[in-house]
Amino acid sequence: MIELLSPAGSVEALRAAVQNGADAVYLGTEGFNARMGAKNFRLDNLAEVVRECHVRGVQVHLTLNTLVLDREMDEALRVIDAAAEAGVDAFIVQDFGLVGLCRSRASQVAVHASTQMAIHSISGVLQAADMGISRVVLARELGREEIAKICSMSPIEIEVFVHGALCMCYSGQCYFSSVIGRRSGNRGGCAQPCRMNYGYGRFEPKNPLSLKDNCLLDYLGELRDMGVASLKIEGRMKRPEYVAVVTRIYRAVLDGMQVTDTMRSELERAFSREGFTQGYYTHQLGRDMFGVHQDTPEDRELFAKARATYESGEAQRVKVTMQADFSASQLSRLVCQDQDGHRTEALGPEPELARSHSLTAEEIGQRLSRTGGTPYRVESCTVHVDPGLIVSASAINGLRREALLKLSAQRGEPAPYIPGPVRPPLHHPGPAGAPAFTAQVRSAEQITPRLLALGPQVLYVPLSVLSEHPELAGQVPAGTSLCAVLPRIIWDSEREALRAQLRTVLAGMGVREVLAGNLGHIALLKSVKVPGLKIRGDYGLNLFNSRTAQFFSDLGLASVTASFELTLPQIRDLSKPLPTEILAYGRLPLMVTENCVIQGRTGACSCDTPVRLYDRRGEGFPVLKESGSCRSEIFNSKKLYLLDKLPQLENLGLWALRLSFTTEHPDEVDDVLRGLERGGVFDPGMCTRGLYARGVE
Repeated sequence: MIELLSPAGSVEALRAAVQNGADAVYLGTEGFNARMGAKNFRLDNLAEVVRECHVRGVQVHLTLNTLVLDREMDEALRVIDAAAEAGVDAFIVQDFGLVGLCRSRASQVAVHASTQMAIHSISGVLQAADMGISRVVLARELGREEIAKICSMSPIEIEVFVHGALCMCYSGQCYFSSVIGRRSGNRGGCAQPCRMNYGYGRFEPKNPLSLKDNCLLDYLGELRDMGVASLKIEGRMKRPEYVAVVTRIYRAVLDGMQVTDTMRSELERAFSREGFTQGYYTHQLGRDMFGVHQDTPEDRELFAKARATYESGEAQRVKVTMQADFSASQLSRLVCQDQDGHRTEALGPEPELARSHSLTAEEIGQRLSRTGGTPYRVESCTVHVDPGLIVSASAINGLRREALLKLSAQRGEPAPYIPGPVRPPLHHPGPAGAPAFTAQVRSAEQITPRLLALGPQVLYVPLSVLSEHPELAGQVPAGTSLCAVLPRIIWDSEREALRAQLRTVLAGMGVREVLAGNLGHIALLKSVKVPGLKIRGDYGLNLFNSRTAQFFSDLGLASVTASFELTLPQIRDLSKPLPTEILAYGRLPLMVTENCVIQGRTGACSCDTPVRLYDRRGEGFPVLKESGSCRSEIFNSKKLYLLDKLPQLENLGLWALRLSFTTEHPDEVDDVLRGLERGGVFDPGMCTRGLYARGVE
């Protein structure tokens, strides 16, 4: 049976979800969840929350979907222990290091890959399965064909968002909020800069990055037929009335009701951004997908009706069967069994001889079936009663009450928790001394003679550029290796074209290094089976702690890139079982988007013409076409610059410092290199230190 998974950002929202038909809820505690602005739950009452949900047949998934620092791992372990002891059914995790911690510490609790992992291909799903993950929450950008293909090949469960807010950027790959304001989406503090006003070429009160909310109500049967295991409703930051309305409507359609205009209207009145979109699912991208939330008066009637569903009464959602025996000279007996096989027994007083009217089996059955105010619904009630007997109403009620209380105790009892051993990762300080240089370009023209003369240890070039310029293999000096850069997003439908490019570059040019920025790319590259192939890890893998570094070492990567959301001291203290580099110069990436932001300017595809988005402060953010696709990449208005701080970078244990060239034309590339030769000059008007000094909240 397909699962309906609803958000629970508060106790009220939890009740709203449960009473309106959710099969499972997802919620967070005080830390390590991507909605730190929600009310969330306390660890000290989590066991009671889980018990109440389990009694009602509702699973509880705990969100641990943020990146975790080394110094926070002990606290994360405390949360894992408390949650496992409370009986949560699954952890939803983003951080690769935290996945391993969950698996080793609480192996009986399922681990789900958060959409923050940005898994969008069968390669990513298979790699997640190898890690012991039992379910993947797919990227929200995938269309129906991609979802269906993944479901048909996946050995583990697939979860899909069906309703609620859409991020403009692939989740887990958005650094906009952190870079401009230190509020990291990867740490649960996103300030939603995508909902702000921007203009093309100059500031305008427009919203080119604000998507309408998703609504796949008309496609639930199709998703069920694909084999999707869980349908997820977004909204842990939204009010409980919203949760009640949306859960009730999706439950009704899953149970067989036809979609009506009334349903659509109620969903829109509960919350929308100028209507809804199905653009990602149907792959109809463009302007129709965009909208903003309008400040309209609350629909008091709709919300009052919604509140009534969880503030008064109890939905009888758990089916039970009863067998009762009322025999002369024996204690009354009631056996109750639920749909999951739990069985309880209650004993009562012996029946008495009737003086006038004796009770019938039908009358007793009717009284036993009065389970109002409980989560139980009697499906069948078999009663044996000897002739001429009577039992008081209070005795019958007492039997029912005791049997159901015992049943609730059984259903709510968590399985015994036996924590597994956890070993801290070995500390590898990394090499001493000055790091080497690597360089990354977006075009062949940026590979200037001066850049080649610098002799970077690795020259990162987009795969598509290498395949178009095979002559580059003969231009690189000895001591510099060419490394093909994969697009961060590669759908399964794009895989064969990419394989063809890989064959050209790996076999034809002799390139033996590839830079991968997504979990799925690693599995894809390993399947190519090229002897001596080195896979390097890019910033998109979000390496944030020593456990994650060890994970990528165990996976066989040749090098990794530390997250630019870390401070320099945090990078220094990071264990480095692999050669580790950081970005030291260039525009930091803010977003990678499925919707073409450049096309959003005119409605026509002109991806090869870069544009800038300007905010209210006059900052211009370059928008470039992602190499090899029609996706867009948005970069920071200022360039990261650490080239005047080289002595301070020598004690961090780094293998390399990367110079990343994006919007620079060849002369600007050479200007940067000349500045490097002179010791570097920091221009506060044009440059930034990034987050290396300030960190993120």
